[in-house]
Amino acid sequence: MPRTHQRSPAIRTTLVVLGFVLMAVAPVLGVLPGPGGIFVFAGGLVLVLRNATWARRKFARLKRRYPRLGRYCDMALRRTSFRRRERRRREALAAQEAH
Repeated sequence: MPRTHQRSPAIRTTLVVLGFVLMAVAPVLGVLPGPGGIFVFAGGLVLVLRNATWARRKFARLKRRYPRLGRYCDMALRRTSFRRRERRRREALAAQEAH
């Protein structure tokens, strides 16, 4: 996936570390009232997945092994690939019902 704007390795590393820190802090925030820990964890996951190639590969493997979990993760992260797959799934269901 080529990007038009590449970040320097130092910035990418900093963002990955910040993402892991946010994911580590999320359970602590989870005991507080409200859904704050979920959003903090999701923000950390987004930072890691956007800035670490190895994490994207592991995430893709996880989605292949556990498709339901991958579907929910994609839905929560509002990924365009999720919307594209959902549109295809709905079109396929509509085509089946038409026959």
